[in-house]
Amino acid sequence: MKKIYRTVFSVACLFGVSLFTGCSDDFLKEKQNYDNLSPDIYNDYTGAKMRVEDIYLRLLPSANTSLSYRYPSSGKADLQSRATEEYSGSSIFSDPDIVLNPTSSDFIDFFHVNKATNAGPWGEIRNCNDVIEGISNGTLPDEQKEELLGQVYFFRAWQYYLLVKTYGGVPIIDKVQATDVSQTQGLSVPRSTTKACIDFICNDLELAAGMLPDRWDGDNFGRITSGAALALAGRARLLYASPLFNRADNTERWKAAYDANKAAINALKAGGFGLAYESQPGVNASGWAKMLYEFNSDEAVFVTLYNKIHDDNGSHETYRNNHWEQSIRPYNAHGASTGGGMTPTALMVDLFPMADGKKPGESTHNYDPLKFFKDRDPRFYRTFAFPGVTWTYEGDVTSLSSDFEFTGPNYVLWNYAWYADDEKKDDITKSGYGASGLGLNNKGLYIRKRSNDFDMTTPSPVTMYRWDLTGNRQGPFGEGAMPYMEIRYAEVLLNLAEAACGIGEGTEALGYLRDIRKRVGYTGNCGLDDALANDRGKLFGAILYERQVELAYEGKRFDDMRRWLLWDGGAYMSQISGVPSSWSVSGFNGNTCTYIGVTPFNNKRRDNLELASKTNAEEAAGKDPIKTARTDIKLDLKQELSSQYADLEKFYGDNLIRKTREGDQADRYVTFKPEYYIIGLSEGAQKNNVTLLQTIGWADVRVGAGGTFDPLAEE
Repeated sequence: MKKIYRTVFSVACLFGVSLFTGCSDDFLKEKQNYDNLSPDIYNDYTGAKMRVEDIYLRLLPSANTSLSYRYPSSGKADLQSRATEEYSGSSIFSDPDIVLNPTSSDFIDFFHVNKATNAGPWGEIRNCNDVIEGISNGTLPDEQKEELLGQVYFFRAWQYYLLVKTYGGVPIIDKVQATDVSQTQGLSVPRSTTKACIDFICNDLELAAGMLPDRWDGDNFGRITSGAALALAGRARLLYASPLFNRADNTERWKAAYDANKAAINALKAGGFGLAYESQPGVNASGWAKMLYEFNSDEAVFVTLYNKIHDDNGSHETYRNNHWEQSIRPYNAHGASTGGGMTPTALMVDLFPMADGKKPGESTHNYDPLKFFKDRDPRFYRTFAFPGVTWTYEGDVTSLSSDFEFTGPNYVLWNYAWYADDEKKDDITKSGYGASGLGLNNKGLYIRKRSNDFDMTTPSPVTMYRWDLTGNRQGPFGEGAMPYMEIRYAEVLLNLAEAACGIGEGTEALGYLRDIRKRVGYTGNCGLDDALANDRGKLFGAILYERQVELAYEGKRFDDMRRWLLWDGGAYMSQISGVPSSWSVSGFNGNTCTYIGVTPFNNKRRDNLELASKTNAEEAAGKDPIKTARTDIKLDLKQELSSQYADLEKFYGDNLIRKTREGDQADRYVTFKPEYYIIGLSEGAQKNNVTLLQTIGWADVRVGAGGTFDPLAEE
């Protein structure tokens, strides 16, 4: 048996500790059996399981990597997130000076195989098909076959979902294609309709759900469950019901999405999944915050696991760390060049609800843009970090610099800046000198979401990272074990709420929104008036707003904005070359933004904010002009905040100004072109499969004309 295990042995070793503790040359043209594996491997449970775990390794979402055909946005400032409110800065999707086309160097291609690395989505799909056929044709008992096949059907559907949400209809390949080079022409498969692809995805997922358990035992936590399969089916059905593909607001699609998400919720409940800490919100949403990093959480529907095993200079084969904590922690908590923090836009800081659940400006609480921290939704304090708030951790960086004021257990973030003169202070392109040892590494505000945050009520959080000043090749916080949830229960509940709204079940949908808010400490109507249940457009808007807050910095906002055409409401579809009349938004009163009550995001700027000292001083270490004024002042997240606001409010009012810091470049306004809602195929993809029709609105490089494939057509 040594021969059949040889190519997968290292994968098995890796997964035995870290997970549950090649591809074609051309598009769809495989020349040899994948990985040169003997079919005998599928007659042995251990060998077949290794092949399944290889698929996990290849296709699980990643918290660390950039966007690709197999890795969706995970919440970092990638090309997609920088086209939303979450981050500022240039993105190919929002930059007015960039015009994407299939031959441009800027074009993002999730479709075509990369010949340089011999990788692509179709190689992954072939790998899944190979395992499905190998296990199906093997001699394992039916029970073992189903357990393994259910997991593979899920991942085949997952890879297809990532393609379809970007391109609409794609070729459906449900078996291993012949490898004879003489049959190359026969391997070219045309695009199926988006509807056929959604049905194919959901059929795979429903089949998987029937094979998989409601929940695995603790040693196998992280494997796909029946609820996870149905949750992805619900997400896919919701995608197809959304205005992106449902311009006429077809109620049957909303009903299919409702049924799919209802089935997912029922399956997840049967497995013991639900809103984590639903009856124990804790102080300042501490339960919600803990849920985002805990292992084996009831919230974790589709999850990628990591460990904090020391890397040993890259030699440790089970090394699989999450670097999110390192990315978000401020420089003066690191004492190293790694990481240094991520910055939210001022738009995000200002849009979070007030403590009564109402938006700023609509609340009984007055909103002061300078003292933005006062009386906010509990999730605000677990999503953002700002001057004067505690953000404790395990470790001590003070030995590295006298300017690093705090040990980890006593850490208070003081990230205001000061300037030498008013001219520089008034310049939005200039940054001041950061307090508390931050110096030139200062960020105006920090994202703290998904942090292994020690500012919790008892019991204290489990240390999910390896913090060490020495001997850690990745630097402090670099070796982290925080899981990454691609799908969590709250999202599935929000999916169900949106579908319920779609079919006119407003009261039911409103109830789900209140459940999500009660989990973080809201009471009564949770700031959501009963009248919302009878106004479909406003209720859709409330649901999307709740998603914007609950799922902030989890990589979901770009897809939500695409689904709902939120850059322009669909107003400019007629400007797309060759577009049929069916592409106009005939439902939703002709404009999705107007229908749900939001301003189109195009033509907006994303700037950041900074808190700056009113008093000027030399921009150098040890010259902080207001340090003595903040002695003993802090917002301690382990305690109720209402009695703590006064001191910090006074410090802000007496000593600080709110400064706008340039996020988007000068004279740059968000410009998302209507054809970007559904991306076209690259030049390479078209040339490698002569049957592939280009998407309407994109150039067909083979014939020198516009594309003719309609991703909205049902036939």
